[in-house]
Amino acid sequence: MESGNVVNAQPELSGIIDGSKSYMYEQLWKLCAGPLCDIPKLEEKVEASTREELNELQPNCDLPSKLQCRVIAIHLKVENNSDETYVEITLMSDTTQVVIPTQNENQFRPLVNFFTKVLTASDTSAHGEFSVPSKHAIECLPLLDMSQPIPTQELIAIDLHGIPRRHLLTTGWNAFTISKKLVVGDVIVFARGETGELRVGIRRARRQQGNIPSSIVSIKSMRHGVIASTKHAFDNQCMFIVVYKTKSSQYIVSYEKFLDSVNNKFNVGSKFTMRFEDDDLSETRYFGTIIGISDFSPHWKCSEWCSLEVQWDGFASFPRPKKVSPWDIEHLTSSSNVPRST
Repeated sequence: MESGNVVNAQPELSGIIDGSKSYMYEQLWKLCAGPLCDIPKLEEKVEASTREELNELQPNCDLPSKLQCRVIAIHLKVENNSDETYVEITLMSDTTQVVIPTQNENQFRPLVNFFTKVLTASDTSAHGEFSVPSKHAIECLPLLDMSQPIPTQELIAIDLHGIPRRHLLTTGWNAFTISKKLVVGDVIVFARGETGELRVGIRRARRQQGNIPSSIVSIKSMRHGVIASTKHAFDNQCMFIVVYKTKSSQYIVSYEKFLDSVNNKFNVGSKFTMRFEDDDLSETRYFGTIIGISDFSPHWKCSEWCSLEVQWDGFASFPRPKKVSPWDIEHLTSSSNVPRST
């Protein structure tokens, strides 16, 4: 069995920002994307399914709800206005005769220390300064020379856009919070490499998602074009690009994971558990029950994407989806973690 991934074939357009492809950039990007971000690997086989925006649209050509592809290239990106992370993935429908650049899984990975902090009211006030817990300061920031009368040092942290941020913890902090429109509940991420390189990123509070201006072009004016372009690429074995928003339901899934979710069928009445991201970027789980199984849209038959209607157990401080995909959840077992109520 070949390793692989499953993709929903709905490319989105976005303002592209070319970031540094260094290992530090990659690690900071993943920290900002959150613990649930699951992106494919080079060479992996994928299957593409339409997702919500295109499910509402009756197709003008015969495009199946799932497309088997292979990953040709992956580019980790960040949006200009919102600082939201996304992935630009180049796919090809059939690559049996195509040589794909390989990646060395055993290559040296330098040590990266990092910490995250949920911003408080004092952190985001007009005259506030960012306070760092001493444990994190020791692990991630250069040591102060305590022999000096007033121990100080200039820190320059580079964000995901490659922009240096000076005096970030003192006089430059207020300018940073204003420029990034930071509010209470947003998460700040600091990462420091072995060479002392300091990076900074942000992760928006859950309630802000969808309220920050985005550079993504509206899909409404080009939905039919997206379908036609994807169909052309698939029929002619051409490469095509999808843009994967890391906060959305997975429409790019490991092919083996996809097969596993299909083979281990969920039935009405099945109990399951699903991972969610907490406010501090930690991971928590909630339980639920399958109460219905149906196609998400009458226009796309036999698409497993969001085909399971669910009912959740207990209370959560954030809205949980009413429909999920089989690969987003796991059968509930006796060893499953008890979900945390918030």
